[in-house]
Amino acid sequence: MDEQKETPVRRKKTFGRKMLRFILFLLFFVLCLTGGLVFGYVYIGKQGWEEAFKPETWMHVFDLVFAP
Repeated sequence: MDEQKETPVRRKKTFGRKMLRFILFLLFFVLCLTGGLVFGYVYIGKQGWEEAFKPETWMHVFDLVFAP
């Protein structure tokens, strides 16, 4: 009795599906980063949401964190 186990055949993911997953991941990442930025700056920091996207704000934060 020679039984061979048949393994299910897996289809390889195509390049298009991998690229779509990567693009969706990047989009979700940017949305989460933006949402967290606005939530932290507006609701926790009690500042205007316009200021959360100004480069001057983040340059000031960088200077505060890495000041000698």
